[in-house]
Amino acid sequence: MGSAPAPVLHLRSEQKPLEHRSALTPTTAKALIDAGYTVNVERSPIRIFDDAEFSAIGANLVDEYSYPNVPSDHIIVGLKELPEESFPLPHTHVQFAHCYKNQGGWQNVLSRFPRGGGTLLDLEFLTDDKGRRVAAFGYHAGYAGAALAVAAWSHALTNPSSPAKMPAVRPYANQDLLLDDIRARLAEGEKLANRKPRVLVIGALGRCGRGAVDLCKQAGIPDSNILKWDMAETAKGGPFTEIVESDIFVNCIYLSEPIPPFLNKESLSSPNRKLSVVCDVSCDTTNPHNPIPIYTENSTFSDPVLPVEGYADPPLSVISIDHLPSLLPREASEAFSDALLPSLLQLKDRKESRVWVQAEELFQKHVARLDPELQKRET
Repeated sequence: MGSAPAPVLHLRSEQKPLEHRSALTPTTAKALIDAGYTVNVERSPIRIFDDAEFSAIGANLVDEYSYPNVPSDHIIVGLKELPEESFPLPHTHVQFAHCYKNQGGWQNVLSRFPRGGGTLLDLEFLTDDKGRRVAAFGYHAGYAGAALAVAAWSHALTNPSSPAKMPAVRPYANQDLLLDDIRARLAEGEKLANRKPRVLVIGALGRCGRGAVDLCKQAGIPDSNILKWDMAETAKGGPFTEIVESDIFVNCIYLSEPIPPFLNKESLSSPNRKLSVVCDVSCDTTNPHNPIPIYTENSTFSDPVLPVEGYADPPLSVISIDHLPSLLPREASEAFSDALLPSLLQLKDRKESRVWVQAEELFQKHVARLDPELQKRET
C-alpha cells in the first residue's frame, strides 16, 4: 500500500499576547510543501517571521484566525493554548494545550475536542522510542528565564525602593542583543553588590537547565558561582537551604509527579537568606503539586516580576512567565520547528506513525477522565 495523500496543514496565528514564536518556519514549511503537503499560513502581525517569508516559499496566506471555519480534515498547527472559549473543536489540533496534568480548568479545555469530534495531539507529549520529547523549547526557555532572573537581580539592587517594578521586557531580534543587554545589567548590579550573584539551577542536566547555565556563563557569571543540581541533589527531598542561601534560583524541572516543595515559608525565614529572585521556568502555576508554592499567578513580559509578600531583607520576587522562549522568538522557533519536522512529515501516515499514534492514545486516555456530561458531542 502507498502512503496516504498528504493532509492540508493550517498554521494559525497565535492569539496569546506577545507570543511571537511559530510552530512552522519558512524553512520547515518549504520542506513540508516539497514533501507534498499543502501549507496554509494565517497572516499574523506578531509572528517573528513576516508573512512574505512564507509566501516566498510557496505557502498560501489566509486570513488571521480563520482556522475554526476551514474544512474539518485540515490539521491546525499552533503553539500556545487557544483562547478561553466554549465552542467545540472539530479539527485535529497540534499544539500545547496544558490540560493533561490537572491544571486549573483542564476539563473545560479538553472537553471542547470530543464535543466537536476533534482531536488534540499535544506537542508536550510527543516522544521518541526512548521516551524523550521529539521537540521542546526547553533550552531557550531556560536561557531566557535565567536572563530575566539576572536582570531582576540587578534591577532590585539599582532600584531598592521598587525592586518588583521591573520595566516591561520585549523580545530581542537575536541572541547577541540579549547578551549585550544582560551583561550590561549584570555589571550595574555587580557594582552595588560588590560581587556577582550566586545562582542555583535545578534540572541542570536537562535542555532547560543547560540553557539557564549557558546564559549565566555567557553573561559573565563564573562557574564557581553556578550551582548545577539535578535528580541526584534533590533526591532527599526539599526544602533546601542551598536555595535560600543563593541570590537567584532558576527552576527547570519537568514535574511529572508530586514532590516535596523546594522552598516554603519556613525555609525562606532563614537568617541566612540571600535569595531575592526565583525564576520558575517550569511554571506549573496551577498544578496542585507546584514545588514552588510562593506564588499563584503568572507574570508577563509587561510585568516581568511579582513580589512575594512578607519578605523585605532582601525583597523577594518571582518570575513566572509561561512563554519565556518568546524572548528569543526566531532562534527558539527555528530550533523547535527543525526538531519537530521529522514528525510533521509523518502526519500523512499518522495512523501508522508511532509518535502520532501514541499522542492520540494519550488524548483518548485523558478524554476518558472527563465528566461524562462534558464529553457529549454537540450536533
